[in-house]
Amino acid sequence: MAEDATNNAAVRLAIVVPCYNEEEVLPETCRRLAAKLASLVERGIVAPQSRVLFVNDGSRDATWSLIKQASLDPAAFGIAPDAPWFEGICFAHNEGHQNALFAGLMRALEAGFTCTISLDADLQDDIDAMDEMLEKYRAGAEIVYGVRSNRDTDTAFKRGTAEAFYGFMRWLGVEMVSDSADYRLMGRRAVEALSRYGEVNLFLRGIVPALGFSTDKVYYVRGARFAGESKYPLKKMLSFAFEGITSFSVKPIRWVSLLGALSIVVAIAMLVYTFVSMAFGHVVEGWSSLMVSIWLVGGLIMLSLGIVGEYIGKIYLEAKARPRYIIAEETDGLAS
Repeated sequence: MAEDATNNAAVRLAIVVPCYNEEEVLPETCRRLAAKLASLVERGIVAPQSRVLFVNDGSRDATWSLIKQASLDPAAFGIAPDAPWFEGICFAHNEGHQNALFAGLMRALEAGFTCTISLDADLQDDIDAMDEMLEKYRAGAEIVYGVRSNRDTDTAFKRGTAEAFYGFMRWLGVEMVSDSADYRLMGRRAVEALSRYGEVNLFLRGIVPALGFSTDKVYYVRGARFAGESKYPLKKMLSFAFEGITSFSVKPIRWVSLLGALSIVVAIAMLVYTFVSMAFGHVVEGWSSLMVSIWLVGGLIMLSLGIVGEYIGKIYLEAKARPRYIIAEETDGLAS
């Protein structure tokens, strides 16, 4: 049974929201989350000490100013002034979505919250799904994943690449929940287990399923972004996918050996072809085949060096043991 799940009054919920340049959507995000928390408290599902914890990931716009305003003066957003729902921490530098999410979870753990729900600030995730998440948590699930029921709002390209990515990760042996991003509930025990993962290269979509514990799913329809631009263009999506692949599988390194073996086979075949050409006096005709083999071997070498170099780079980052993030500022409620 999830910790303290049988005592609704003890369920202190922290809604962790990573933010990067979200000034356009943040006021509406505050209003909707405040209304959701007020409803959950009124129905006795969570304790009045529940909070929304924003993590400002080094935004360049007014995101942090809005977070502080929400903490000090919620009435500025049309929220009841006696509802202190909002707290926040601010990174000294942009450290990436996964680090921001991890920081929020760790801060909630330090503050003694019973469980956390993480979601993005863009309001694409259906916040009404939180009710069912909490219900499944009280029923005993330590981790509850928010899973998209369909991808009708995505382009054909995005649907295809997402399916290919999840399929590829499963083929590599990585345990992942398909169509589930970072919208999930985690109980205190799960967050404590997550805190023991010290790696710099975070890929939470792969780490969280590896924690174990009892899990469940809640299906929801993902909406359109309320305002602003997506923080995950194609370049970032590809980088994120490669981060996940290299963080959880060594198969790409094994492929280097297979590529090397393949190049040797091709080289032997080209050697036989060269001798046969020489025997028949067709040396000139073999020039094209020789060039093809040179380009083939050269390409395989460069590809292999790139794959191995990616893993060496990760070892380099881990060996330096630099902090994942530095908190420059936090709201008074958290500081105390």
